[in-house]
Amino acid sequence: MGSENTRLVKVDLKNFDELIDLVPDEEGKKYVASNIYSLAEAYANVSKGRYAQPFGIYDGDTPVGFLMIGYDITDEDCDPEKQYYIRNSYLIWRFMVDKKYLHQGYGRAAMKLILDFIRTFPAGPAEYCWISYEPENVRAKNLYRSFGFVEEPETPEGWDEIPAVMKL
Repeated sequence: MGSENTRLVKVDLKNFDELIDLVPDEEGKKYVASNIYSLAEAYANVSKGRYAQPFGIYDGDTPVGFLMIGYDITDEDCDPEKQYYIRNSYLIWRFMVDKKYLHQGYGRAAMKLILDFIRTFPAGPAEYCWISYEPENVRAKNLYRSFGFVEEPETPEGWDEIPAVMKL
């Protein structure tokens, strides 16, 4: 249940259909984009030469969630002095566990696995990893804090999410 058999699998032609079918619970739907939207966003970024890597979260051969990371994904409106954590850093862009598999340890196991992967610096060197979430998403906030992410005191102008940063 949720850790021993949890693994990350890069999205490919063999598994994308089953990952598209995963959905968050009703609360989660308020906070995370659909997996199909995320895959389209990854494709659009990769086609522009940016690094975006989506993964399925699996328990053995069973898909239980989806996540996506990016590297040096910048927002042109951000002030690089204030948002030091964006440029040349890893972003955990999407993170969801299917509604049938919540509260079974998969989120925690997947977060550990993705942070271990990020620390291999697959797209380039980085000092930081960051993630953002809606202020009322307490479930996400607690998970990310437990791994050492710290909320930034200033939210970039125009953002409705709170960025949280971890030094790698």
